Amino acid sequence: MTRGTERDGGRTRRGLGFRLLALALTTALGLVVGGVEASSAGAASVCAGRPAKTVPFSGGELRVYRTRAYACATVVAAKPGKRRRMSVQIQPRGGRPVVDSGSFTRQAGPVTVHALNRCVRASGTIAGKTATTGWILC
Repeated sequence: MTRGTERDGGRTRRGLGFRLLALALTTALGLVVGGVEASSAGAASVCAGRPAKTVPFSGGELRVYRTRAYACATVVAAKPGKRRRMSVQIQPRGGRPVVDSGSFTRQAGPVTVHALNRCVRASGTIAGKTATTGWILC
């Protein structure tokens, strides 16, 4: 018999090695996916990029994020719970605003615009209380 194919309790050593490797990779992948899922469940934003500006107001926070080419905004309630009117919008200079509005329990958004070499402005409203940024990321 050649190395790697010797019988060991009805299984080949090579087959056992592959099974152990597959089990290790599956476990590692499950931990990575579970870790990402657990951390994003606790996070209030699903915007990509780094935080660029946060504007607190009595209803919650308006959060703006930036990547190299895009800007994203969300509005997050200070006290999540019952449904209330929320809206968030972001507008690139020279472009049309992108809006998400409705009755939400925790946040409105995310809304994303292409903002490569462009200023943007964002605003958010929670139950009649509003926050705006003015032109930023210029």
